Amino acid sequence: PYRCIQAQTWIGCGQMDVLNLAKLKKVLGLQGTDKDDALEFVMEDVEESIRNYCNVKEVPAGLTHTAYRMAMDLYRNENVGKEDEALMVTSLTEGDTATGFSKQASTEYTQSVLKNYESQLRRYRKVVFR
Repeated sequence: PYRCIQAQTWIGCGQMDVLNLAKLKKVLGLQGTDKDDALEFVMEDVEESIRNYCNVKEVPAGLTHTAYRMAMDLYRNENVGKEDEALMVTSLTEGDTATGFSKQASTEYTQSVLKNYESQLRRYRKVVFR
């Protein structure tokens, strides 16, 4: 419920979360602070997705690199923080060259990212009976 930023580096309150803003910016090749809000959103989204998929309260330490790769994929492919939404090619014609684009739903892409990393995440998934 509460979000604390400790030294503009870690997201979380009361505990250190898996993803580090400075490290994520470094692996993405970003400098400055203009994209920090978008990156923080991506980091929180990835951590939430992992916690929900694995049915755990904290992201397991063994998924740290997987979380960084997921965050990088989401940031690069969803154009987080940009006014224009990501476009997906829906049709392609070679004769007289016609290409069709449509907007891709962010939850749809998040689910596809989960599928890409499902084998790593599955090792940490806990069974929940409801």
